Amino acid sequence: MSAKVVVVGSLNMDLVTRSPRIPLPGETIIGSNFYTLPGGKGANQAVAAARLGACASMVGRVGQDAFGRPLLANLDNNGVDHTYVSQDPEAATGVALITVDDAGENTIVLASGANMHFSPAHVDAAASAIAAAEVLLLQLEIPLETVTRAAEVAQAHGVRVILNPAPAPAEPLPAELLSRVNILIPNETETSLLTGLSVEDRPQAEVAAAALREVGVETVILTLGARGALLAQASESILIPAFKITPVDTTAAGDAFVAGFGTALAEGKSLPEAIRWGNAVGALAATRLGAQPSLPARLEVEQLLAEPNDLSFERGV
Repeated sequence: MSAKVVVVGSLNMDLVTRSPRIPLPGETIIGSNFYTLPGGKGANQAVAAARLGACASMVGRVGQDAFGRPLLANLDNNGVDHTYVSQDPEAATGVALITVDDAGENTIVLASGANMHFSPAHVDAAASAIAAAEVLLLQLEIPLETVTRAAEVAQAHGVRVILNPAPAPAEPLPAELLSRVNILIPNETETSLLTGLSVEDRPQAEVAAAALREVGVETVILTLGARGALLAQASESILIPAFKITPVDTTAAGDAFVAGFGTALAEGKSLPEAIRWGNAVGALAATRLGAQPSLPARLEVEQLLAEPNDLSFERGV
């Protein structure tokens, strides 16, 4: 039976353009192709989990408009249950304006729309689905009070809570939320914003991870791009190296990591092995254009994990 993964979060339509480089403030650059693609950190993670074989459910909110309908259809097409994705009669569906440069790096501006009309009451309506899950995946593209309520429902039913604090808030995350989070997964930028510390090398990353653990989260995983991911717990830290790839578009690579990790954990894999799964899913996603179109199938991930490589876990204290 497939592992049950529930995602409470955002759904957006991504409006993506390619550009030779990221423009400077006030600068106009001639780009190339333009794409309209399903996205939103929550929906990305739900679709990624479903493609990996999880029984994935999405809880969120879209508008009753020309973007909301295809987003729901896309969840259907990917086997994601969207019983608890409600439609807002007034707010527009969320939109992300994304520029991707020739190096695969991106900039993203969100117009959140219906995502910010996603309330704790909508979470309560989905409580039975959350209670039946092995893991709950959360991000921060919806109101913080809604994220906190979802974590509260999950904790009450013994469901493991994984928070990807993206985008990182300007203010410290509330203790009411962090006390209910089992695993926190920020990237380098989010870690710096949350701690005020640099993460330019492993010692700095370990200090930053320790600072995040001090606020009450038992397990912290820092995703460090090409350097891999650092697992930090009370007893030790482990660096799990990244797979070597040539990036095409890093949009949704972080979401792919979270979904890969969460699905593997829901299936009973150890933390280090689940991180290897996250690394593999994220690496494959970064080799393709777009958010959800880039998310790999389980067979692709298993093939990458089975290839001979020089990856090993680097332990520290």
